[in-house]
Amino acid sequence: MITFTLWDILRNLLLATRWTILLSLVSFVGGGLVGLCLLFLRISRRKAARAFAKYYIELFQGTPLLMQLFIAFFGLGLFGIDVPAWLAAGLALILWSAAFLTEIWRGCVEAVARGQWEAAASLGMGRLQQMRYVILPQALRIAIPPTVGFSVQIVKGTALTSIIGFVELSKAGTVVTNATFQPFTVYGLVALIYFALCWPLSKSSQILERKLNVAHRNH
Repeated sequence: MITFTLWDILRNLLLATRWTILLSLVSFVGGGLVGLCLLFLRISRRKAARAFAKYYIELFQGTPLLMQLFIAFFGLGLFGIDVPAWLAAGLALILWSAAFLTEIWRGCVEAVARGQWEAAASLGMGRLQQMRYVILPQALRIAIPPTVGFSVQIVKGTALTSIIGFVELSKAGTVVTNATFQPFTVYGLVALIYFALCWPLSKSSQILERKLNVAHRNH
């Protein structure tokens, strides 16, 4: 019978953690890019653009991420399209992340005083110029803490991708448990690794929020 040391278990889990980190980064960056495009639609003066962004956000916020993963993985298969688990996982998480990031950033843009829009307009700036040079730089300071905080949810969300066969940390935990018959040890280490990934992000969000609030009050 093959025996597994603690180091053997930890090494296999750490190898899978690379994919959790990579998927989290891809989802955060991709979701941020899509979310930025949706933000411009969400605050557009065109009714159709605002409606599209609104219904997109409601759809992805109002349905479980697990269901979105199933649709991305199995749904396209109904049309004869073979979708790898990593592609379905990345696509679903990007679209899901974009919906939440858009709403976070919209709240930050709306927190900027209305007078800033009016001052920018009085200088002859167009809508995009107002956003680029006046509104977004101010909204960015407000947006950093909640954006960093949401990245924790993305890391946790990657655990659901194991259901479609993507081998990340939680899936590796199941595989290693089946091989070692040591569920307490394996899942204890899995929990510790997730904590090591998420706690610094959560703490950074709290620290940034305090610092930016103090800076705002002093200003």
